[in-house]
Amino acid sequence: MTKILVTGGAGFVGSHLCERLLNGGHTVVCVDDLSTGQFSNIQPLVNNPNFICIPHDIRDLTPKELILEEIDQIYNLACPASPIHYQNDPIKTFETNVFGAVTMLNIALMFNARILQASTSEVYGDPSIHPQPESYWGNVNPIGMRSCYDEGKRGAETLFFDYHREKGVDIRVARIFNTYGPRMAKDDGRVVSNFIVQALNGEPLTVYGNGKQTRSFCYVDDLVDGLIRLMESDITGPVNLGNPQERTILGLAEMVIEMTGSKSNLLCKPLPKDDPVRRKPDIGLAERALGWRPRTILYEGLSRTILYFKEEMGC
Repeated sequence: MTKILVTGGAGFVGSHLCERLLNGGHTVVCVDDLSTGQFSNIQPLVNNPNFICIPHDIRDLTPKELILEEIDQIYNLACPASPIHYQNDPIKTFETNVFGAVTMLNIALMFNARILQASTSEVYGDPSIHPQPESYWGNVNPIGMRSCYDEGKRGAETLFFDYHREKGVDIRVARIFNTYGPRMAKDDGRVVSNFIVQALNGEPLTVYGNGKQTRSFCYVDDLVDGLIRLMESDITGPVNLGNPQERTILGLAEMVIEMTGSKSNLLCKPLPKDDPVRRKPDIGLAERALGWRPRTILYEGLSRTILYFKEEMGC
């Protein structure tokens, strides 16, 4: 039985990953400081004898807190992923990315465990190359409002590859593009959850700029499948994981209004500084090396997500 540590395991993606790993017969240790993760996300898992939840900040996590005498794999997902949350305490966000990476890499070194870093498409910044391949070095503002997250993730990637080269740590790096699905926080400020909550409440949907900026939305089940495939592969990475089907924000808003049957209008606001204009992954490497490609079409994934929010909101 593989013993797997998941940091950020009570978060949106982390809780889905924990559930999938438990269903695969593994022992899972979830570490989360619950600053943005929700205990309700993992509550259905707590009675499973192979699941351990440790409320702790990874910046000062030590092996004695982990209970296990051995760890085979580590998924490092700990960090707020939505702009509202990571900008709320930007210093902590940067420290979680960088100091947290050092902590987890040292734990991986101690246990001789394979460790996967959940990096992000934000390392590409506001890209000048489209779609974005892993070879692209990015266009990031290092002192902007988003840099605590963007540069924090870039710094974490640097540490991962330095530990790999200098200390022989067995690493995997995934660059995750926009992900959505059940268990998103309704107040996380991300576009899918924003639109669904606003539509269900009959409020105007907030569209920033002219709405022609694009994103590529990957359903959470597909992403989790990609993370596990990368962990089990011989590919160090970085590897893009995301849905290459590009959508405009305006088109997404209209789709959510139609699917919810809402009478909401659109409310246009200025585009935030450093907000990327286009975002689309080149997933050629994931297709070739992992045999991975997202399977969930946007309509299907949105239907499941809307149903989740309806149940959460009592609609």
